[in-house]
Amino acid sequence: MCVICDEVEPTTLLEQLISHGILIETGVDGIYGRSGAFEDVIARFEDLVTRTGASGANPGVPEVIRFPPAMNRFHFERSGYMKSFPQLAGTVHAFMGDDRGHFELLDKLQNNEDWTGQQKTTGVVLTPAACYTLYPIVAKRGPLKAEGALFDLQSYCFRHEPSKDPARMQMFRMREFVRFGKPRQVQEFRAGWLENGETMMKKLGVPIHVDLANDPFFGRSGRMLKNNQRDQGLKFEMLIPIESEEKPTACLSFNYHQDHFGTTWGLIDADGETAHTACVGFGLERVALALFKHHGFDVEAWPKAVRKVLWQ
Repeated sequence: MCVICDEVEPTTLLEQLISHGILIETGVDGIYGRSGAFEDVIARFEDLVTRTGASGANPGVPEVIRFPPAMNRFHFERSGYMKSFPQLAGTVHAFMGDDRGHFELLDKLQNNEDWTGQQKTTGVVLTPAACYTLYPIVAKRGPLKAEGALFDLQSYCFRHEPSKDPARMQMFRMREFVRFGKPRQVQEFRAGWLENGETMMKKLGVPIHVDLANDPFFGRSGRMLKNNQRDQGLKFEMLIPIESEEKPTACLSFNYHQDHFGTTWGLIDADGETAHTACVGFGLERVALALFKHHGFDVEAWPKAVRKVLWQ
C-alpha cells in the first residue's frame, strides 16, 4: 500500500526564507546560515550606508574599525551591561581541568550527562553591541580634539533571546557610526542621521516609521530607566514590518548616551570636560530581511528603483 503525503507549504516568514534557501537551519532558534544572495544584499546595503555617510550624514570622515564578536570581559563588566541587560548577555567558557577532569568530561559525554561543570569563564565575552569595545580604546588615547571624534564600526553581536522570529537572531551584525564630543556636536550628529537615515530607507521601498523607543532594561529598576530614556528622548528607532504588521521591527536606532560612557570610561573632550557620545546603529540582517519580506525572495525581480539604489 502506497501512501502519498502532500508537502506542507511554508507559511511563516522563517519557513519561507529557509524554503527558498535564503537562510539555512542549524537546529538552534536564532542561529542561521546565510546564503550568497542574503550576504550580497547586506554588502550592497553597507555600501549604501557608507555612501550616505560620505554624502553629508556624517560630520567628517570616520575612522573605520571592525571588531570580532568577542570583547574583553573586564571592559564588559565595567560597562555596566550586566546591571541593565543580564538576560541578553553571553559569556565564553572553556575547559580548564586536568587529565582527571578530562576523563570525567568524556565519561559524562558518553553517558549523555551535563559535561559543562569542567568549564570556567575566560577573559572574553560575546560582544553585545558593536560600540561597547570602542569606548575604552578611545579613552586610552587621551583627550579628544576640538572637533571630537567619529568612528565607523561593524561587528557580529550576540543577544540571548532565541525566537522563531527571523528578525530576532541571537547572532547578528551591527554597523554603527559613533560620535564623541560636546553635547551640541553629538546631538547634531544624531539629528542629521535621523533625517538622512529616513531618506536613505525610503529609497529602498519598504514601509518605515520612526518612533521614540527605549532599551530592554531588566527588572524593577529597568522600568524607571525605560521611562527616563523615553522622557528625555534619548532613543529613536526606525521600525519596519517584518514578522508582523502589528509589531514592526527596529532596523535602525538613533541613540544619545549623554555622558554615560564618558563618565564610565573617563572620556575627556578638548576642554577637559566629560565627553558625550551618540550613535546610529544599523541592524544588517534585519534590513536584509525587510527587503526580502517586502520585495520577494528573488532579488533579480525586485523593483528597478530599489535595485538601482543597491546595485549601482
